[in-house]
Amino acid sequence: MLGYYILIGLIALVSFAVSSKLKSKFAEYSHLHLRNGMSGAEIATQMLQDHGIYDVKVISTPGQLTDHYNPADKTVNLSEGVYNQRNAAAAAVAAHECGHAVQHATAYNMLQLRSQLVPIVNVSSTLSQWLIFGGLILGAASGLGLGFYIAVIGLVLMAIATSFAFITLPVEYDASNRALAWLKNKNMVSQQEYAGAEDALKWAARTYVVAAIGALASLLYWALQVFGGSRDE
Repeated sequence: MLGYYILIGLIALVSFAVSSKLKSKFAEYSHLHLRNGMSGAEIATQMLQDHGIYDVKVISTPGQLTDHYNPADKTVNLSEGVYNQRNAAAAAVAAHECGHAVQHATAYNMLQLRSQLVPIVNVSSTLSQWLIFGGLILGAASGLGLGFYIAVIGLVLMAIATSFAFITLPVEYDASNRALAWLKNKNMVSQQEYAGAEDALKWAARTYVVAAIGALASLLYWALQVFGGSRDE
């Protein structure tokens, strides 16, 4: 168990470092004002229109870095700072979230797969560790008894959640690529503004990479606890 806590601690440390870097990048590029004077909301609206999407609403949502696209009600939700601000950071985030809307409109397969997994992951992420813990308490590592099968079910659920984390990576990177391509091709930003937007989105993507690696490391650790002990018997 000590090894698990060390692993979680290291992952949390890396996650904190990346998250802190992301926040500093967005703070830096929030001072890089757009030459076209457009707000994040206006950027988002323009990108949707340029892709022929007129049934998606751009709305403001409370909080910081709470931006997201909701495929259920077709809304691009921009945090208050992004919605109102007129800088490279706001443009990057607004265009990225619209990238998800474009994915939805064009039936991007990885987004569809992720959406289908959401209800399953909502359950599996909650139950997986409880089942693994319960199985180990019941003696999963001692052989093929009830505890072992309970723990294996927990591992399967954890594997589904881990797969979701990795499926998220191409979805996020593709949304960023769509955003940057549109900003560049439509001449929405200057070269300096584009570089800032690109850098900000790269650091945002790295938070998902860290999360995926953390999920995989946790899965492998618990798999070793369940199967490793069983082989030693």
